[in-house]
Amino acid sequence: MKPSSSLSNDQKLKICHHKAANPSIKQSALANWAMQEFKLSKVPTQGTISNILAKRQQYESMDSTELTSKRQRDVKHPELDNVLANWVLQCQARRVALSGDLIKEKARQFARQLELGERTPEFSNGWLAKFNIRHGFKAQKSYGESGSADLDAIDRNMPTIKEKLQSYSLQDIYNMDETGLFYRMAPDRTIARRQIEGSKKDKTRLTFVFAANADGSHKMEPLIIGHAQRSRAFNRKSGEQLGFYYHSNAKAWMTGLIFREWLQKMDQQMQDANRKVLLLLDNAPSHVVRDLPLTNVQVFFFLVNTTSKIQPIDVGIIAAFKRRYRRFQLQDAIDRDEQQKADIYKVDQLIAMKWAKAAWNDISSKTIVNCFKHTGLFERETQKNEMGSEEQDIENELKDVINQLPINRPMSVHELINLKEEQQVAHEEISDEDLIKLSSSQDQEEEEDSEVMDENPPMSTKEKLNVLHSCISFFDLSNSNHVIAHKVLRNIQFEIRTIEKKTNYFR
Repeated sequence: MKPSSSLSNDQKLKICHHKAANPSIKQSALANWAMQEFKLSKVPTQGTISNILAKRQQYESMDSTELTSKRQRDVKHPELDNVLANWVLQCQARRVALSGDLIKEKARQFARQLELGERTPEFSNGWLAKFNIRHGFKAQKSYGESGSADLDAIDRNMPTIKEKLQSYSLQDIYNMDETGLFYRMAPDRTIARRQIEGSKKDKTRLTFVFAANADGSHKMEPLIIGHAQRSRAFNRKSGEQLGFYYHSNAKAWMTGLIFREWLQKMDQQMQDANRKVLLLLDNAPSHVVRDLPLTNVQVFFFLVNTTSKIQPIDVGIIAAFKRRYRRFQLQDAIDRDEQQKADIYKVDQLIAMKWAKAAWNDISSKTIVNCFKHTGLFERETQKNEMGSEEQDIENELKDVINQLPINRPMSVHELINLKEEQQVAHEEISDEDLIKLSSSQDQEEEEDSEVMDENPPMSTKEKLNVLHSCISFFDLSNSNHVIAHKVLRNIQFEIRTIEKKTNYFR
């Protein structure tokens, strides 16, 4: 029989069980095991194995017919399934006791709002059981009321938090938080207000999920949430194909389902690295951990209303990211102004995502360490404070760039990187109406805003080499010492020539 390259759902479940029986096995070894065990034509990729492990609960909820299939049977009403699951997660975040009958009644309400009509399923006990298994929801219990904390709670609870942290090394203490980003926003108070108010229409907002550890040795890959599965700027490719960890929904917001996938993926990474870690989280409505089968990540929640003072990502790491992103954006705006472009702040989503990824990668371990230290959570000395000069240099550069732009009412750098509108939707409870919009399948394909970057024809190899030659000549003739820049340009030049030779060879 000819070897197959695809896996049935039953085989995917067996991969999950093999991992459970051998928790220390690496994903690469697991992929090789799967190829030999199932006689596949090629080794599954690391991404494929990671996705399979993250969906273990879904495979375990399948019946025998679904397991023999080579594709996961689609939920009959995915919009209803998503909106109801996110609603349950929000209720769990508020510690609201939910009975099975209440979940079914809410499902009927959402079905009417989604206008399913004759397609409305019978919300039987069997339907409820499958829904709960699919999302890992267990029997509902009452946990009492969720209290709120004032700022004095920080002082009262600091000893408890510090005691918890003492059980872990600095490299095993992580923090995660989300932020919004209006990626085209002008640093002009009047224009920015108009852009923010219109952002729901022009869809120029992204949500970013950042996580890092306390010694700055590990910045996790950022999760980006946009409005469309395949933005027009993606050129019909997926975010994953373009090298990003990417999700989408109609409002580009974090939801309970996206968060749970993210957390399970982190847990899987820590299993593969044979590490036990602590994750510090705020009490955002989407951060629902209950019933998740985590083995290597322990979650510790900050008290409500305390995170702006003691959450490291919130204290300074997000600001460091935004300084670097705005530097990319505003330097590009100066270029476009010199080229006499009509809209100097116009940038498509893909370019914005590339700038954001580069900005995150540029944040030094020193900056991260100092943000953790600044919270006062750590008694132990981690590293000398060198963040000030590094961040101040970027801030001064941003001030200079803003002064070079044609702006009537310029923002200060502080205003530019601390917009309250960029934080609001990351931590608000989502209404039923917005839950339906988030779960809607519309806006998911090829639906980025109508304005995209100017489409310039791709440069030929000769044109690229000519540009590089001009830059190199500029440095050669200048009096300044630009040895590093000169070396980088020569390396790029060599790489382009090498690629061109290989292309001509195989023609």
